[in-house]
Amino acid sequence: MSAQAAAPNSTSLERDARALHRHGQGHAQANVPREIAIGVIIGRTSEFFDFFVYAIASVIVFPTLIFPFVDRLTGTLFSFAIFALAFVARPIGSLLFMWIDRRHGRGVKLTIALFLLGGSTAAIAFMPGYETVGHWAAVLLALFRIGQGVALGGAWDGLASLLSLNAPREKRGWYAMMPQLGAPIALLVASALFAFFLDALSQADFIEWGWRYPFFVAFAINVVALFARLRIVVTEEFERLFENKDLQPSPVIPTLQKEGRNIIIGAFAPLASFALFHMVTVFPLSWIALFTQESVRHFLGIEMIGASVGILAIVASGFIADQTGRRTLLAASAAAIALFSVAAPLLLSGGDLGEVGFMVIGFMLLGLSFGQSSGVVASNFSSHSRYTGSALTSDLAWMFGAGFAPLVALLLTSRFGLASSGAYLFSGAACTLIALYANKGLASAADGDAPQ
Repeated sequence: MSAQAAAPNSTSLERDARALHRHGQGHAQANVPREIAIGVIIGRTSEFFDFFVYAIASVIVFPTLIFPFVDRLTGTLFSFAIFALAFVARPIGSLLFMWIDRRHGRGVKLTIALFLLGGSTAAIAFMPGYETVGHWAAVLLALFRIGQGVALGGAWDGLASLLSLNAPREKRGWYAMMPQLGAPIALLVASALFAFFLDALSQADFIEWGWRYPFFVAFAINVVALFARLRIVVTEEFERLFENKDLQPSPVIPTLQKEGRNIIIGAFAPLASFALFHMVTVFPLSWIALFTQESVRHFLGIEMIGASVGILAIVASGFIADQTGRRTLLAASAAAIALFSVAAPLLLSGGDLGEVGFMVIGFMLLGLSFGQSSGVVASNFSSHSRYTGSALTSDLAWMFGAGFAPLVALLLTSRFGLASSGAYLFSGAACTLIALYANKGLASAADGDAPQ
């Protein structure tokens, strides 16, 4: 990357920030993967925490607060439709903030994106309900959700790609799993917060004000994550790493023309894990709330057990991938998810023991597959297109694989029974297997053979 090309990514604010960290340059250079991993884990935890706080509220708060004029099933479907708006808006955010990146620098882009994310999340905490402003409550919720999606697109900082490309060849699976730890950690904390307030407050107090506190916590976590990530992306040594790996935003249209096939295949490769992601987090909570007499607070405790299993499984995926290859692990996990899709409806409807089995097995498979789902993206692109291609691939994968999963699964279940949700999960596993088979370039990249 030439100096001329890199110049727009250096602003006076970033240069001032870099001066604060110059004393640690030698240390950072000696521990590049470790330094990046810390920033990535903190950043992903903050993003997923915002995600799960909203997702849980979509099931246990918004149908009552925003859509009391319809039955609870319809209200939850409306809530899930608004939930999906963030995934539709995310690619728009990526395009907007890549322009900001080229003009004003990665640090400025990240600051604006995370404040937009935190601001949109905090705004939901102050949002009035239907009884106060009528249908405007749904409009406000949709606008704030779109704001979250645009911000998530802008929060792409390239650190996960940088981590993958700087990891030792024999430990790429280990470092690839680190960004994914943010998801189960965030779910664990979000579930614990909601379970606490559900237990401590009456239903009326919880709906009136108790549910709002997790959204305030999300804003505070975003502020911490902002400084943790800025500490990395604005320092001179890491800016050089971004330049050396050509992790600078490239124009979108030429990137799509050059890398369109890789972007599409890359978006479908993790579909099994992304579909399972919502099938063991958001969807089962809606099933419990709508179709059983079980306490939501009790099931949040089961989700916390599942999240703990997910953490262990993601860590295990790093060891396994380094021994067998990431493509092999992804393919084996997709096949296992396909088998699980047959048993999942029976387990979820099997009472307490079945629910625990559903969550433990589901999160074990999720951890093994999701733990390596980000590691196959960056290496598959040419160096010039890597940053933009990885961002677009991630946006499309989340939109197609996860964004509409709770809505589609709940709609199918309400019409055709719980077994239809298993069929939906099976389709995601099939897409992953087809994508891995179709793209031999992805196969070599996933196993660490891509040129650096």
